[in-house]
Amino acid sequence: MIKKKIKLDKPFLIAEIGINHNGSIELTKKLIDLAKATGFDAVKFQKRDPEITTPESQKFKIRQTPWGEITYLQYKKKIEFQKKEYDAIARYCLSKKIIWFASAWDINSQNFLKRYKLKYNKVASAMLTNIKLLEVIAKEKKITFISTGMSNMKEISNALRIFKKHKCKFVLMHCVSQYPCPVEKLNLNTIITLRNKFKCEIGYSGHESDVSSSMLAYFLGCKYIERHITLDRSMWGTDQAASLSEAGMKTLSSALRKFPSMLGNGIKTLSKQDAEMLKKFKYWKN
Repeated sequence: MIKKKIKLDKPFLIAEIGINHNGSIELTKKLIDLAKATGFDAVKFQKRDPEITTPESQKFKIRQTPWGEITYLQYKKKIEFQKKEYDAIARYCLSKKIIWFASAWDINSQNFLKRYKLKYNKVASAMLTNIKLLEVIAKEKKITFISTGMSNMKEISNALRIFKKHKCKFVLMHCVSQYPCPVEKLNLNTIITLRNKFKCEIGYSGHESDVSSSMLAYFLGCKYIERHITLDRSMWGTDQAASLSEAGMKTLSSALRKFPSMLGNGIKTLSKQDAEMLKKFKYWKN
């Protein structure tokens, strides 16, 4: 039984563009426009040095792509933005008045992102056990979103120890790394488990195809909600099907921003409107 009044903070919505831009700055700008138009607070990217972050066992595997049949390493290089593109992203987000940041997958990329003086850092689920990278990120002392999709509790503890050592603020993001993730695998009660264990702020990073899970995560106390976004879920790319398109983004943003005002103060009163309505139905005298 719920004995205390529910209080909801204003949500902070992160639109994960990731690699859904498919290497196109024009597509990127359309995704930024979509995030802004649907009420998201920030857009997020991924930054890699493909030579470092592509495992040797994967580099020369052949992949079918919009650019033809190429190796996995060539594909990674095709979709990787460099300074020219990130300069354009920085200018465009400034003009649109929307925050942007990125998750770095290697130290070179983290150092690259420093030049933009971003407000936030992000640790991708796959990077949570990359201790050397975590040290570099934590030393910056920026608010850091830490995804937990590919780790166990001990690994999460080890990672958070680094951020606490450097007195770096963080938000721990519950995440399940399946693309798209079946709803029965979301395990949203882990939000409570993580909060009780680590006594910190918990967010939610989702890869499922609907929005109800993000709404539930918000009611479980996740102020920060991150969702992958796309112009069309049928587009080419590994993350498109696990992303929200415009309709889902609008539904999520609109609902989450209404919920706090819906709750009210919990004090039962007879409003003027209720009293006027009662007059229409009351045929007896007390």
